[in-house]
Amino acid sequence: MGLASSLQKVADKVISKFGGEVIIRYVSAGAYDATTGAIAEGVSDTEVRGILEGVSVREVNELIQASDKRLTVASKELPSAPETKDRVVIGSVVHQIISVNTIEQDNKAITYELILRA
Repeated sequence: MGLASSLQKVADKVISKFGGEVIIRYVSAGAYDATTGAIAEGVSDTEVRGILEGVSVREVNELIQASDKRLTVASKELPSAPETKDRVVIGSVVHQIISVNTIEQDNKAITYELILRA
């Protein structure tokens, strides 16, 4: 077992123990509706545990706002990496993903750090 696999297991255990329930909502483009001119969205929800915290004042810039949140989730629990088109549901609040930072070891994702905006 390599270092990356060990780190994935540790990250999964820690986040499972200390994190709360969240839903990663993967969004995919659906069919085009010619009458309304809109594209339907297909969604697929994955329930995972994640650690939620606020962003620090030093991180605030033109992309990140002071009211944004940071969510850390284990990569092992997700079918694929979240993208900015996807959403996160915490409680009943739907958050937009502003950015995704992947923590890696040997080109293998360990955790995903998502910056969220409600």
